[in-house]
Amino acid sequence: MRHGKKFNHLGRTVAHRKAMLSNMASSLILHKRITTTVAKAKALRKYVEPLITRAKNDTTHSRRMVFSYLQDKESVTMLFNEVAEKVATRPGGYTRIIKTGNRLGDNADMCIIELVDFNELLLGETKEEKKTTRRSRRGGKKSGEAKEATATEAKAEKKAAKEEKKEEAPEEPKAEAAAEPEAPAADEEKKSEE
Repeated sequence: MRHGKKFNHLGRTVAHRKAMLSNMASSLILHKRITTTVAKAKALRKYVEPLITRAKNDTTHSRRMVFSYLQDKESVTMLFNEVAEKVATRPGGYTRIIKTGNRLGDNADMCIIELVDFNELLLGETKEEKKTTRRSRRGGKKSGEAKEATATEAKAEKKAAKEEKKEEAPEEPKAEAAAEPEAPAADEEKKSEE
Protein backbone atom coordinates (compact mmCIF):
# COMPACT_ATOMS: atom_id res chain seq x y z
CA MET A 1 0.00 0.00 0.00
CA ARG A 2 1.12 3.58 -0.66
CA HIS A 3 -0.66 5.40 2.16
CA GLY A 4 0.82 8.84 2.81
CA LYS A 5 3.30 8.69 -0.07
CA LYS A 6 2.71 12.00 -1.81
CA PHE A 7 5.75 12.00 -4.09
CA ASN A 8 4.86 12.21 -7.80
CA HIS A 9 6.73 9.49 -9.69
CA LEU A 10 6.03 11.19 -13.05
CA GLY A 11 5.79 7.76 -14.73
CA ARG A 12 9.54 7.18 -14.53
CA THR A 13 11.98 4.97 -12.72
CA VAL A 14 13.98 6.38 -9.81
CA ALA A 15 17.18 6.88 -11.84
CA HIS A 16 15.32 8.49 -14.75
CA ARG A 17 13.39 10.81 -12.42
CA LYS A 18 16.52 11.91 -10.53
CA ALA A 19 18.40 12.59 -13.76
CA MET A 20 15.46 14.53 -15.21
CA LEU A 21 14.97 16.70 -12.11
CA SER A 22 18.72 17.33 -11.89
CA ASN A 23 18.85 18.48 -15.51
CA MET A 24 15.74 20.62 -15.14
CA ALA A 25 17.11 22.24 -11.97
CA SER A 26 20.40 23.03 -13.73
CA SER A 27 18.54 24.53 -16.67
CA LEU A 28 16.34 26.60 -14.34
CA ILE A 29 19.38 27.98 -12.51
CA LEU A 30 21.26 28.77 -15.73
CA HIS A 31 18.35 30.23 -17.74
CA LYS A 32 16.18 31.53 -14.83
CA ARG A 33 13.02 30.32 -16.64
CA ILE A 34 11.98 27.10 -18.38
CA THR A 35 8.81 25.82 -20.03
CA THR A 36 7.53 22.40 -18.92
CA THR A 37 4.39 20.57 -17.83
CA VAL A 38 2.64 21.54 -14.60
CA ALA A 39 3.33 18.15 -12.95
CA LYS A 40 7.06 18.35 -13.70
CA ALA A 41 7.18 21.97 -12.54
CA LYS A 42 5.61 21.10 -9.19
CA ALA A 43 8.05 18.23 -8.73
CA LEU A 44 10.93 20.52 -9.74
CA ARG A 45 9.85 23.15 -7.23
CA LYS A 46 10.13 20.61 -4.39
CA TYR A 47 13.52 19.57 -5.74
CA VAL A 48 15.17 22.96 -6.35
CA GLU A 49 13.94 25.17 -3.48
CA PRO A 50 15.89 23.28 -0.77
CA LEU A 51 18.99 23.62 -2.96
CA ILE A 52 18.52 27.40 -3.20
CA THR A 53 18.05 27.59 0.58
CA ARG A 54 21.28 25.63 1.04
CA ALA A 55 23.05 28.03 -1.34
CA LYS A 56 22.45 30.93 1.07
CA ASN A 57 25.13 29.44 3.32
CA ASP A 58 28.26 29.41 1.13
CA THR A 59 30.44 26.72 2.65
CA THR A 60 32.39 23.88 1.10
CA HIS A 61 29.99 21.38 2.62
CA SER A 62 26.89 23.07 1.19
CA ARG A 63 28.55 23.35 -2.23
CA ARG A 64 29.33 19.62 -2.22
CA MET A 65 25.79 18.74 -1.12
CA VAL A 66 24.28 20.86 -3.93
CA PHE A 67 26.74 19.38 -6.45
CA SER A 68 25.61 15.88 -5.45
CA TYR A 69 22.11 16.84 -6.63
CA LEU A 70 22.94 18.96 -9.71
CA GLN A 71 26.09 17.26 -11.09
CA ASP A 72 26.98 20.47 -13.01
CA LYS A 73 29.79 22.83 -11.98
CA GLU A 74 28.49 25.83 -13.95
CA SER A 75 25.05 25.71 -12.40
CA VAL A 76 26.50 25.26 -8.91
CA THR A 77 28.77 28.30 -9.26
CA MET A 78 25.92 30.39 -10.69
CA LEU A 79 23.63 29.25 -7.88
CA PHE A 80 26.08 30.21 -5.14
CA ASN A 81 27.29 33.45 -6.74
CA GLU A 82 24.44 35.04 -8.64
CA VAL A 83 21.22 33.44 -7.40
CA ALA A 84 22.10 33.27 -3.69
CA GLU A 85 22.83 37.02 -3.58
CA LYS A 86 19.42 37.94 -4.97
CA VAL A 87 17.42 35.57 -2.76
CA ALA A 88 19.39 36.26 0.42
CA THR A 89 16.52 38.13 2.12
CA ARG A 90 13.65 35.97 0.79
CA PRO A 91 12.42 33.37 3.32
CA GLY A 92 11.47 30.67 0.79
CA GLY A 93 9.20 30.66 -2.23
CA TYR A 94 11.98 31.19 -4.76
CA THR A 95 10.07 29.90 -7.80
CA ARG A 96 6.88 30.94 -9.57
CA ILE A 97 4.72 28.70 -11.77
CA ILE A 98 2.71 30.47 -14.50
CA LYS A 99 0.25 28.29 -16.41
CA THR A 100 0.30 28.84 -20.17
CA GLY A 101 -2.43 26.53 -21.46
CA ASN A 102 -2.39 23.10 -23.07
CA ARG A 103 0.15 21.54 -25.41
CA LEU A 104 -1.08 20.90 -28.97
CA GLY A 105 0.11 17.31 -29.35
CA ASP A 106 -1.21 15.62 -26.21
CA ASN A 107 -3.21 18.42 -24.52
CA ALA A 108 -0.91 18.38 -21.46
CA ASP A 109 -1.11 21.33 -19.04
CA MET A 110 1.93 23.51 -19.78
CA CYS A 111 3.52 26.19 -17.64
CA ILE A 112 6.56 28.38 -17.18
CA ILE A 113 8.56 27.94 -13.98
CA GLU A 114 10.88 30.83 -13.15
CA LEU A 115 12.99 32.22 -10.35
CA VAL A 116 10.99 34.99 -8.69
CA ASP A 117 13.81 37.52 -8.20
CA PHE A 118 14.94 37.39 -11.83
CA ASN A 119 11.73 38.56 -13.55
CA GLU A 120 12.47 42.25 -14.21
CA LEU A 121 9.05 42.94 -15.71
CA LEU A 122 7.14 42.01 -12.58
CA LEU A 123 9.75 43.54 -10.29
CA GLY A 124 9.58 46.85 -12.17
CA GLU A 125 5.79 46.98 -11.92
CA THR A 126 5.79 46.34 -8.19
CA LYS A 127 8.34 49.05 -7.56
CA GLU A 128 6.28 51.61 -9.46
CA GLU A 129 3.16 50.64 -7.52
CA LYS A 130 4.97 51.12 -4.23
CA LYS A 131 5.97 54.63 -5.23
CA THR A 132 2.44 55.69 -6.16
CA THR A 133 0.57 54.13 -3.23
CA ARG A 134 2.92 55.13 -0.42
CA ARG A 135 1.33 57.50 2.08
CA SER A 136 2.59 58.92 5.34
CA ARG A 137 0.40 59.41 8.39
CA ARG A 138 2.80 61.75 10.11
CA GLY A 139 2.62 65.51 9.69
CA GLY A 140 6.16 65.75 8.33
CA LYS A 141 6.83 65.84 4.61
CA LYS A 142 3.76 66.09 2.43
CA SER A 143 3.00 63.53 -0.24
CA GLY A 144 2.12 64.41 -3.85
CA GLU A 145 -1.64 64.34 -3.17
CA ALA A 146 -1.28 66.58 -0.14
CA LYS A 147 0.79 69.03 -2.18
CA GLU A 148 -1.90 69.08 -4.85
CA ALA A 149 -4.58 69.62 -2.20
CA THR A 150 -2.65 72.55 -0.70
CA ALA A 151 -2.07 73.92 -4.20
CA THR A 152 -5.81 73.83 -4.95
CA GLU A 153 -6.53 75.49 -1.60
CA ALA A 154 -4.01 78.20 -2.42
CA LYS A 155 -5.65 78.72 -5.82
CA ALA A 156 -9.06 78.97 -4.16
CA GLU A 157 -7.73 81.56 -1.70
CA LYS A 158 -6.24 83.57 -4.57
CA LYS A 159 -9.56 83.49 -6.43
CA ALA A 160 -11.39 84.62 -3.29
CA ALA A 161 -8.90 87.46 -2.84
CA LYS A 162 -9.35 88.52 -6.48
CA GLU A 163 -13.14 88.48 -6.10
CA GLU A 164 -12.88 90.67 -3.00
CA LYS A 165 -10.66 93.07 -4.92
CA LYS A 166 -13.15 93.09 -7.78
CA GLU A 167 -15.96 93.91 -5.34
CA GLU A 168 -13.90 96.75 -3.90
CA ALA A 169 -12.70 97.92 -7.30
CA PRO A 170 -16.18 98.77 -8.72
CA GLU A 171 -16.83 100.96 -5.66
CA GLU A 172 -13.82 103.13 -6.47
CA PRO A 173 -14.91 103.88 -10.05
CA LYS A 174 -18.35 104.79 -8.69
CA ALA A 175 -16.68 107.27 -6.38
CA GLU A 176 -14.74 108.68 -9.32
CA ALA A 177 -17.93 108.80 -11.37
CA ALA A 178 -19.62 110.68 -8.54
CA ALA A 179 -16.69 113.07 -8.46
CA GLU A 180 -16.91 113.68 -12.20
CA PRO A 181 -20.45 115.16 -12.17
CA GLU A 182 -19.29 117.60 -9.57
CA ALA A 183 -16.44 118.61 -11.81
CA PRO A 184 -18.73 119.71 -14.68
CA ALA A 185 -20.81 121.60 -12.20
CA ALA A 186 -17.68 123.31 -10.99
CA ASP A 187 -16.78 124.04 -14.61
CA GLU A 188 -20.23 125.60 -15.14
CA GLU A 189 -19.74 127.77 -12.07
CA LYS A 190 -16.37 128.91 -13.45
CA LYS A 191 -17.96 129.72 -16.77
CA SER A 192 -20.71 131.71 -15.11
CA GLU A 193 -18.17 133.69 -13.15
CA GLU A 194 -16.36 134.63 -16.30
